[in-house]
Amino acid sequence: MSGRIVLSGLRFLAIIVFACASSVLSAQSASGSSGARLQKAYRFQQGGWTYVHLEGSPSNIGFQHGYLLAPEIADALEAIKLFDTHTSQRDWEFFRKTAREMLWPHIDAEYQQELQGIADGVKAHGVDLDVYDIVALNAFEEVPDYYVPWLNKRAQKANPPSLKAPGNCSAFIATGAYTKDHEIVIAHNNWTSYLAGERWVIVFDILPEHGERILMDGFPGVITSDDDFGVNGAGIMSTETTITQFEGWDPNGKPEFMRSRKALQYSKSIDDYVPHHQGRQQRRIRQRLADRRPQDG
Repeated sequence: MSGRIVLSGLRFLAIIVFACASSVLSAQSASGSSGARLQKAYRFQQGGWTYVHLEGSPSNIGFQHGYLLAPEIADALEAIKLFDTHTSQRDWEFFRKTAREMLWPHIDAEYQQELQGIADGVKAHGVDLDVYDIVALNAFEEVPDYYVPWLNKRAQKANPPSLKAPGNCSAFIATGAYTKDHEIVIAHNNWTSYLAGERWVIVFDILPEHGERILMDGFPGVITSDDDFGVNGAGIMSTETTITQFEGWDPNGKPEFMRSRKALQYSKSIDDYVPHHQGRQQRRIRQRLADRRPQDG
């Protein structure tokens, strides 16, 4: 699958807010406590994309995400479950246990609340999933591509499946003398499976209680782009090229899906962004960053 979106700061948000007003799905269809939590959230379809606006506390952002995208999340989970269990030769309970014991303890409280909110939201919409299903879904790339090979090697597993980090994404950012108007051009190709790629069609507009507003593409049920293509309210743009055949796993590191989300949410500059991807943690990507804030001189 190949996708390209060109963003010009957060001016693109105006399109999201006003386009296709008649097709918006919001809290009007919910009732009681669910309706109150969904009051600022909505979704609509445009050009093959599903636009979702989420706003509020971490728990409410998660609940809105889970409720408004419940059918898509249920479908996405079944697709990922099929693919990851087949390629890794591990059952889904292994992925849930990994989520519970390996990933959950290293997730910041803010994002634990958001992930739990997603689980609560899908359940309120009649989908029977729990938070460890949601965490496993968020780690649908890093666990089979990095953790499982590391675990197989460490345990000296006989005849393990051939699992290698794929060379999925390719991206570039150009600016200054490299563009006609000296503005930023950012583009990204997501060379992934059709099974995942045809579901990677969500555009998230997130206005969190703390940090910067985020506009990013994404996958149902996942709190980060995971395609690593987004822009925040401070003008920081992010995309990535996958490091092919990367190996390694730090059992004490924070999950990549959490770090990439936190970096985009809390960065006002490139210098703010970089530390979120350093230290004791798994690495699989080469980030490409641009700052569209006015420059001195």
